Amino acid sequence: MICWETPLAERMRPSSLDEYVGHSSIIAPGTALRSHLERGVVPSCILYGPPGVGKTALVRLMASVTDRELFEINAVSAKVSQLRELIDQGEKVKSMSGRSVVAFVDEIYHFNKSQQNALLPAVEKGDVVLVGTTTENPWFEINKTLLSRLMVLTIDPLTEEDLVVLMSRALEDREKGLGSLELSWDQEVLREIALSAGGDGRQALTRLEYLARSVAASGGSHISLERAKKDLPRASVRHDKGGDNHYQVISAFIKSIRGSDPDATIYWLARLLDSGEDIRFIARRMVISAAEDVGLADPMALMIATSAAQASDMTGMPEARIILGEAALYLASAPKSNRAYEAINSAISDIESGAVQRVPDHLINGNRGYLYPHDYRGHWVAQSYLKEPKRYYFPSDSGYESRVLARLKRFWRRFREGSQKDS
Repeated sequence: MICWETPLAERMRPSSLDEYVGHSSIIAPGTALRSHLERGVVPSCILYGPPGVGKTALVRLMASVTDRELFEINAVSAKVSQLRELIDQGEKVKSMSGRSVVAFVDEIYHFNKSQQNALLPAVEKGDVVLVGTTTENPWFEINKTLLSRLMVLTIDPLTEEDLVVLMSRALEDREKGLGSLELSWDQEVLREIALSAGGDGRQALTRLEYLARSVAASGGSHISLERAKKDLPRASVRHDKGGDNHYQVISAFIKSIRGSDPDATIYWLARLLDSGEDIRFIARRMVISAAEDVGLADPMALMIATSAAQASDMTGMPEARIILGEAALYLASAPKSNRAYEAINSAISDIESGAVQRVPDHLINGNRGYLYPHDYRGHWVAQSYLKEPKRYYFPSDSGYESRVLARLKRFWRRFREGSQKDS
């Protein structure tokens, strides 16, 4: 019997592979995983993806369509003793039926090293089929020894079309869904909800149920786009300041600056600000980008980024968005050079590898032989500053740095004879 207090997303979980929506690259007919399941085989694996995209639903289908027992455990609250008990039960089932149970560990990245190690023997011998789900990158969060025994399947956010299919089914389903409310709807409503759900099926169904029940409670029979915009809260933006999305969005922001795309830059900045990201963190990354990616192609970039960091910290949000936006657009539009970044990295690499030079005698205070450049025409005089000359800096011909290269060519033969990096 259906409990109507159960959330719509839970009630609408698929009961067969054909009902499962989305992720055609891994579960559509003809794919490797689908073929395995149809032959009764479940691979030990990790399902990696954001919340609400069907990981748990897929695990349960894996067990049901292959007619295997499913043991579920939550990594947040599980103890090693519970894991061992689960493994013992799995071994007993296998000894009696000849088939391994599916051990479903939700949010497996919460397991510490000893907990993960407790699973190793059972997985290696096939006493249990381990299927874990995680919203965090398994290559960083799961022990390499355990990971080497598992397949990692990436579950991407659901597409707009996937979400529209899910919601249409829910509105039509009289047994588990919202069909008994006998509502009609504009197709644009479903697309509006899909856009606001950020690829999260659970969020889309939750928002749909909230809207549908609101319409029904007020005596209405039609879900209009106007009603949806009035009743639904703001769009759901997927961004966890401590998780993968945090790093993915800041990475997209910095790479857009590096790639000189001001439109993408301002979009990703808006995403960061809208999610409540710390403006000091954003400003620090912009300062780093100014030095690393713009460099001496435009020395003003570092000054502007540093000023923006100070000014945004002084004003706070919401005004800081204007300051950070201006600075981000400047960095994205500026000429680019990473030659200063490469120069310091190359020098540090030499030192770390043992190439430590002694200071030339004439550069040591109190010693004779040092030539004071300001006493000479052009404030320069030929003399050595390293015991063993080594080229680290290769100016580009981008922006202001082309002028830097021209000046150094006038002074140093090595910049005339080998001005390019590969010389």
